[in-house]
Amino acid sequence: MTFLVVDDDPDDRLLISDALKESGNDVAIECVCDGEEMLQYLRRSHAFAHLKGQPLPSVILLDLNMPRKSGAAALSEMKEDPDIPQIPVVVLTTSSSVDDVDKLYELGASSFITKPSDFEHMCELGDSLYRYWKDFVTLPSGIVRIQ
Repeated sequence: MTFLVVDDDPDDRLLISDALKESGNDVAIECVCDGEEMLQYLRRSHAFAHLKGQPLPSVILLDLNMPRKSGAAALSEMKEDPDIPQIPVVVLTTSSSVDDVDKLYELGASSFITKPSDFEHMCELGDSLYRYWKDFVTLPSGIVRIQ
């Protein structure tokens, strides 16, 4: 199972990655710095052209407030692009704004989660996300199935 972590904060990327790995589950983690890089990664363009033909991530963990292209803008563009499979997107952000929640669900987010503030809770979240997407969800065709 592969998670794509999209976050501009290197400390948050490391925290999320370490928490997912800490769960002991068989998970691969890829990271990009903003919404623009996320779209390039998914389209296998620019710096990610060498990944053409390789499987896309199973789930995207997306921050909202990022430079160049926000999480909301990237999600909107992703959902409108017929060449990008409908990969589940979990918005993982510090925001708890009702307006953000409503907007992101309207744009096609699968879930909206406020980031835990400490490593222990982030590990619990990482394990829960892994188990949820592996054991309980049936993904649409075109998405690499989680073994």
